[in-house]
Amino acid sequence: MNVKMMTIFGAVIGSVLVWTGSATAAETRFVDLQHSKWAEDGITYMAKRGTVAGYGNGKFMPERNVTRAEAVTFMVRELYSQELQQDAKGMTYSDVPSNHPFYREISIAAKHGLAGGFPDGTFHPDAPMSRAETAAFLTRAYSLVEGKQHVIFKDTEMHWAAAPILIMSSNGLIGGYSDSSYRPDRSVTRAEFAVFMTRVIRFERETAIRSEDWDKLMSYMTVSEQVGQMLMPDIRQWNGQVTTTVNEGLKRSIHDQDLGGLILFDKNIVDVRQVTTLTHDLQMEAGDIPLFLGIDQEGGVVKRIPGGTNLPGQMALGATGDTSLAEAAGKLTGEELKALGLQVNFAPVLDINSNPDNPIIGMRSFGSKADLVSRLGLGTIKGLRQSGVIAAVKHFPGHGDTTVDSHLGMPVLTHNRERLDAVELKPFRAAIDNGVEMIMTAHIAFPAVDNEHVISLKDGSSVPIPATLSKKVLTGLLREELGYKGIIISDAFTMNAIAEHFGENKAVERAVSAGVDIILMPQDPAAAHQTLVNAVNSGRIPIETIHTSVKRILELKSKYGLFDRSESLTHKLTALNHVIGSEEHRTVEREIAERAVTLLAGRDGKHPDQIHQGDRVVIAAAEVEQAKQLERQLKQAANNLSLKTEISVIGQGKTNEALQAMDKADYVILASYQFRNVASQFVWSDVQSWIDELNKRNKRYALLSLGNPYETIYLKNVRSGLALYGKQEPNTTAGIKVLLGRLEAGGVLPVTTDQRMVSDN
Repeated sequence: MNVKMMTIFGAVIGSVLVWTGSATAAETRFVDLQHSKWAEDGITYMAKRGTVAGYGNGKFMPERNVTRAEAVTFMVRELYSQELQQDAKGMTYSDVPSNHPFYREISIAAKHGLAGGFPDGTFHPDAPMSRAETAAFLTRAYSLVEGKQHVIFKDTEMHWAAAPILIMSSNGLIGGYSDSSYRPDRSVTRAEFAVFMTRVIRFERETAIRSEDWDKLMSYMTVSEQVGQMLMPDIRQWNGQVTTTVNEGLKRSIHDQDLGGLILFDKNIVDVRQVTTLTHDLQMEAGDIPLFLGIDQEGGVVKRIPGGTNLPGQMALGATGDTSLAEAAGKLTGEELKALGLQVNFAPVLDINSNPDNPIIGMRSFGSKADLVSRLGLGTIKGLRQSGVIAAVKHFPGHGDTTVDSHLGMPVLTHNRERLDAVELKPFRAAIDNGVEMIMTAHIAFPAVDNEHVISLKDGSSVPIPATLSKKVLTGLLREELGYKGIIISDAFTMNAIAEHFGENKAVERAVSAGVDIILMPQDPAAAHQTLVNAVNSGRIPIETIHTSVKRILELKSKYGLFDRSESLTHKLTALNHVIGSEEHRTVEREIAERAVTLLAGRDGKHPDQIHQGDRVVIAAAEVEQAKQLERQLKQAANNLSLKTEISVIGQGKTNEALQAMDKADYVILASYQFRNVASQFVWSDVQSWIDELNKRNKRYALLSLGNPYETIYLKNVRSGLALYGKQEPNTTAGIKVLLGRLEAGGVLPVTTDQRMVSDN
């Protein structure tokens, strides 16, 4: 090829191998790899990294020889991409003029000693690369050292590149031919060079992971990969179908956004074998950096595990007041989650439910006293940690004294700083002092800490900045003042407190700038991912901010053994039978439920009314299924008491039927359930009517509080009642035992039921 043709060819190369300086959101797919399938993975990997490029129209031209200029360009893009934005200086090669399409890249390579020229001062930029030069270039670029594999090629011992060829081959990065030759002077194709680079990068990443050198690993992670570690979407549906397997949509999301984690919900779970298979397959899909797989398994009203141990809930634990039981509850929960392939539990709740009108926390809290919540919270965290599961405590700085559900709107807590320190912050401070490793933020505004307002996109009003988006709360208060060193994860970005007012893209960027390490449940994960990539590339978010968060994430994944994925699926499935819902776990479940039962009212001040031999028992509840559950449990527990039972529904225009049933009854179980609404606005009148009639007829009865235990604030003249803190079977079974006189109600109410609290808040 003459000089003129080489110049034209170089110009063509320069025009088609256009590089944008960052990996694209989705990997480039080439259409001409049908005869190079062996290299497709390497080509695709390097293209996604933004290192190699095609010639337009989906063409990569894999069989074309890679030139020295192209090879240097690929390495500079990989190793020194930031310098490509600077002016090139100091070029000394006589055959690389300033208008050469790869002048800048060759200049940077020369500056860093990446590739050398020839004795006559030339570089030969358009000459094809040989296999020997490839080994020399890559060995020099990545500072590789000799490995442990012993490989001998018959044609390299006296070659000028013998040393770099030995280094590459001894690490398994290059291979020879069947006749034991390496053929060092043979030209390398674009496909081969992409594969060689892929092998080296993956080798270096693997070495960094084994040595837990997270700074080194991050140096081999693209911006896309780094910000992907900071996203944890939900995967409830794809193409209108619930996601219970690793489908094509999920695969694309994991790879296109380089996801660092996922949160599972009950829709993703059919049974324990299915979810274990799902989590295993997800980790196999994730590549060399494992996923954080999280779930909300608080126990009680918020639970996900089918067939698992159904703990009575945090407020039930609060009623026991027993730290050792909280630790046992955390440990068994962690054991079951770990067996299912889940490493992050979004629990315990450290909110102090000091407001009976709180519509979302309620019995998810341990109680209304900071010391109780702190003590039992620490016990639960300890138990989870013992089982190898990360506790992600929530919702910082505290969601317990709100009357708005942040799923639906923006709560604002107006307490002064002294009150926040004495109450809301106390459990979080205790958790931080005891090494908690993940804290979830609350979408709640705290004007005492940050009084900034912005214009709402929903209605143009002025709205306060919630904790999730506040640098003063997350960096100033949580990190600098409280000394927290762990991961900050946001609450779900699908919640209205964020979604309605701020716009997701701006909120994602602002959250990371404020100090959030992981964005939970972005509404549009692809858009959130691209938003962060753009923010880093534009300098709006410093890359150092991303590095700090990603290093925290990698360190915690390593600490909890996520990089060790040697256990087979068969072994995992076999182990399930010995863990999920084991008798040992069920024993703890029963003990918590039985010790939690609390007397709300008793004629003698010690016991509720008892069920007697031969009684006709009416079971009244707002839902038929709940009444049937209580009836079934009563019959199972009653044994030979010869009881007759009847079900009645509270309200729904069935007053006359209810009165008739009540007249015939010897005993009435009246079930009350209040949760996910404001207690003062709950329709208590139906329950009060029953109580009034029961008192009037002098019937034996028991009011069973199955939800938030605030009945005595709103109901009058209750003569017999128990708080069970949940409508699930362990709780109600324990309550039935107390009514039958087979168990004492020894729990202590963990919240204050004072009418003044409602008016004061």
